[in-house]
Amino acid sequence: MIVVHHLNHSRSQRVLWLLEELGLVYEIKRYQRDPATMLAPPELRSVHPLGKSPVITDGELTLAESGAILEYLVERYGDGRLAPPAGTPQRLRYRYWMHYAEGSLMPPLLLKLVFDRIGKGKMPFFARPVAKAISTRAKSTFIQPQIDRHLDYLEHELGQAEWFAGPDFSAADVQMSFPLEAAQARAGLDARRPRLMAFLERIHAREAYRRAVDRGGEYGILT
Repeated sequence: MIVVHHLNHSRSQRVLWLLEELGLVYEIKRYQRDPATMLAPPELRSVHPLGKSPVITDGELTLAESGAILEYLVERYGDGRLAPPAGTPQRLRYRYWMHYAEGSLMPPLLLKLVFDRIGKGKMPFFARPVAKAISTRAKSTFIQPQIDRHLDYLEHELGQAEWFAGPDFSAADVQMSFPLEAAQARAGLDARRPRLMAFLERIHAREAYRRAVDRGGEYGILT
């Protein structure tokens, strides 16, 4: 039995969505973030030493990292679904986006979250103006320009096909969903990039996506 160790408001929502797309039977073990720190609870360390989500167990296998989990599920249970055929240009694009989502796109989005919180965090009153100035400067001169460059690139790429790997929906689109939802929530993704917004509308309308949200419970992007 596949067990998803599911943390609320986290990347593990993508795993539930892929499992619903594949029509697989699975179990959810739920974990809640600390309401003060928004960190994962220590119980997750009993599943994986890093204590983060997503993590799945499948029999004797324990596997972490979103991309690795999605690739494993598609290769083990997909029966040719949700990945382009091997040896095709679409398969190479598929592999690229599976790694790009966390390796390239998420780092500046995470920095945006961190520096937003620095600017708003509790601290001695005399330190607040300095912290806010550093945060504002970092975001305006480096973080947001990097995010904008990525979003412009992705807007252009979706001009080539409806989905990231080509004309057909694939697990690469599942992998790309979280950083794009994060970009919409915290980094200025809006109607100025209509292809990316249309992509989000398409995935949110999928029945499997809605079933995953129903099963997973509260889901939102941290800001």
